Amino acid sequence: MDRLSHAIAILDDLIAYPTVSSETNLEMIVHLATLLSEAGAHVDLFHDRSGLKANLFATLGPEGPGGIVLSGHTDVVPAEGHGWSADPFRMCNQDGRLYGRGSCDMKGFIAATLACLPDFAAADLRRPLHFAFTYDEEVGCLGARQLVDELRHRKIAPAMAIIGEPTEMRIIEGHKGCNEYTTRFIGTEGHGSAPESGVNAAEFAARFVQHLLTTREDLRERAPADSRFEPPWSTLNVGQIHGGTARNVLAGEAEVEWETRPVAAADAAFVSEAMEDFCTNVLLPEMRRIAPDARIETEVIGEIAGLVPMAENAARDLVARLTGENAADLVAFGTEAGLFQALDMSVVVCGPGSITQAHQPDEFLEIAQLDRCIDMLVGLVRQP
Repeated sequence: MDRLSHAIAILDDLIAYPTVSSETNLEMIVHLATLLSEAGAHVDLFHDRSGLKANLFATLGPEGPGGIVLSGHTDVVPAEGHGWSADPFRMCNQDGRLYGRGSCDMKGFIAATLACLPDFAAADLRRPLHFAFTYDEEVGCLGARQLVDELRHRKIAPAMAIIGEPTEMRIIEGHKGCNEYTTRFIGTEGHGSAPESGVNAAEFAARFVQHLLTTREDLRERAPADSRFEPPWSTLNVGQIHGGTARNVLAGEAEVEWETRPVAAADAAFVSEAMEDFCTNVLLPEMRRIAPDARIETEVIGEIAGLVPMAENAARDLVARLTGENAADLVAFGTEAGLFQALDMSVVVCGPGSITQAHQPDEFLEIAQLDRCIDMLVGLVRQP
């Protein structure tokens, strides 16, 4: 079987695992571990606290520092109720496209790496070739956080990483961070005819949102003069607001789900400090004058480091040689790349498929994109 046909067959198997972030990924991880072990790789699995999810880290070639990490996440976003034309967890090969949940985001890249295992195993690798397959990227890069901590603890120090998110095989050298939060307001219920009799959590949530919007405008003024991002400033978005039980009842509880995508760590700190100061010194004292037990709580859903563009980036330069691409771009969406960069690796994002297909009904990966990815990966064994 040729490499491309092999990759398509592997992708068929991978899509059949319904690894939605809310569910286990263990069956798929065990399948990947089996394929890698059969190719001669040393494989480690790192489970989460529940035991229902795991990261996989495998190595071919010599032990020691350096080498390359090929990284992808195993989880996918939900598919039910999203207008699919067919079963999202059964791959459909039609008109040069491979349809299925996770086909481009990002089981296609994982399938490509596995299809190249015979080439990797037969090569006289002079440096380690690592495979990092994680859980829960879609809900805050939780698996990659655990994996990076494990690598740091074990003093495993690869030199570079290729994150195979769907970029249409373009070279991506930077992206913004993504910090996600839920802020909850706990007040006291009361009758709507007497607003002063309780602490209306919905009203304080609304004031919190207004301050978020004011802070968002402040972020525009902080945009670096040489920023290559679009938009060039850090963004802030209010995603959902919940609260209350009826229009004539003071809301006892309310919550705001929001995110910020900083171009620099300083902007993340600016937002955090601005909102904490507003809650601590303005909102909370007003709430507690009426109800001493009133409180505001902010839950960190995920804080994903951005990928900082670097003047010197060996991973970027390597992928440029392998793909023939001369330009490196930035993107708005987040990846696990910043976590690997924090381990002092040079990191690049490059993989098959389009991000416009990610999270969509009838998600697909063009076969031509998969083929280009395989060509890039096979080229790794020809590098000095």
